[in-house]
Amino acid sequence: MPSWNIHTAHVERLLSEEGPDALGIRDLNCFLFGNFVPDIYVGWMVPDVSHKLLYNETHLAEQAPIPVPRHEKFWDRYIGGHDASKVSDVTLGAWAHLVCDAGYNGATRAYIASIGVKPGDETRIRKQGDFELYGRTHLLSLSVSLTDELVRECAAFPQYPIAAEDVAKTVEAADGIVEGNNARHLEETPTYSLLTPQFFLECGNQVDEDLKRGLELFAHGGKVPYAS
Repeated sequence: MPSWNIHTAHVERLLSEEGPDALGIRDLNCFLFGNFVPDIYVGWMVPDVSHKLLYNETHLAEQAPIPVPRHEKFWDRYIGGHDASKVSDVTLGAWAHLVCDAGYNGATRAYIASIGVKPGDETRIRKQGDFELYGRTHLLSLSVSLTDELVRECAAFPQYPIAAEDVAKTVEAADGIVEGNNARHLEETPTYSLLTPQFFLECGNQVDEDLKRGLELFAHGGKVPYAS
């Protein structure tokens, strides 16, 4: 799955191209933090959280070697049909996280099938190594801050409450990822083990388009046209 440096890069690209108002974002800090929310209680990214939840629960994904989160279900449950003024920026950010994960994981599934590679531990390690390299091709500028509004929105997150102590730990972890990513930034296109530069270009552009479409429709009171 994409790490938080990739999620942050997508947020920065959206903001540079569209701006928060066009995307229905009111509190950028809360929206950016929301892009990390589904991973908080899985236990991979934030050390010593107060409790853990299954990836399938936080990402609304079925059990699979390369799971694809169901962002459509998240939208229908927590965003679509709700008064837009009552949908928090943390909630919008969490949806964006699921869109990003689904885009990259779904594309990875299709790509490895097309080249005859089967899912498994070796494929997972190669995939994650490629994503780690790809994330380092981005220079990041956004970081999250621990604010009263962020703590409030996290406590009211509709899927499950996020404890204030875990919000603080997540802010620290996220900012550390940005700092580490920039310190190890790659100027040149890396040599990938499994995926390709073209894969990341096409997949990244599609994820950006999906995020832009959904957020612009939200900003104008529309409904994301999911097929289901």
